[in-house]
Amino acid sequence: MRIYRRTSWILAGMFGLYLLAGMPASVAQPPSTADPKSYLADVVGELEKSWPDNRTVNIVAHGHSVPAGYFKTPLVDSFNAYPLLLHRWLGAAFPHAVINVIVTAIGGEDSTGGARRFERDVLALRPDVVLIDYGLNDRGIGLEKARRAWSQMIEEAKAHAVKVILLTPTADTGANLDDPNDPLNQHAAQIRELAASYHVALADSLAAVRAYVAGGGQLAELMSQVNHPNRKGHDLVVDELQRWFAIPAGKTEGLPGASH
Repeated sequence: MRIYRRTSWILAGMFGLYLLAGMPASVAQPPSTADPKSYLADVVGELEKSWPDNRTVNIVAHGHSVPAGYFKTPLVDSFNAYPLLLHRWLGAAFPHAVINVIVTAIGGEDSTGGARRFERDVLALRPDVVLIDYGLNDRGIGLEKARRAWSQMIEEAKAHAVKVILLTPTADTGANLDDPNDPLNQHAAQIRELAASYHVALADSLAAVRAYVAGGGQLAELMSQVNHPNRKGHDLVVDELQRWFAIPAGKTEGLPGASH
């Protein structure tokens, strides 16, 4: 009986090893977002070049009213919104670079509208990097429609060798940030999942807001109105974006808004 049991254990162990050996890496390891240290390495390489070897680097911010620069509606303050704050930071980090940060965002739009005009309004600009930010407004269309629209934009960008940074939504004072079933958190979770499944970059704006509040800050300190961040709220988004543009150690001192 002992011999039978010992043989059964050995056979079971050998079968288990056989299964593990034949298991594809994609099954053994869950998908993850891109690596911040390398994902934009080619873009950073272009940003580091000087004349006459450099070229214009195009970054497109696609989304709704937040990247469009709306603060307390109808006030638009583009120069204190994250696309142009990122532009300023990149200009300081790469002083020899020619950089265009182009805003194609439209206030009130959700991702289905953004997907419909993605080729015409975004890809036609021949971007190096595209930022996609529709989470706040996508609560009005639901998760399934949002997933299809985001997936379409990501796939079209990747087909044109364009790097993609997905942004989770900024805050809404009417949302319950502690409830995982709140639509704002559900859309943020889906955006994180999309970033992992497509292996693209993620700027987790909502996680940054939650960390600020958990650290003792007040949500109202980040808001210009119920669903639009103020300058301080936009700064949190820039902090999330900065880390994807890997700056060599020792080069971050004195950069505007640098948090490295």
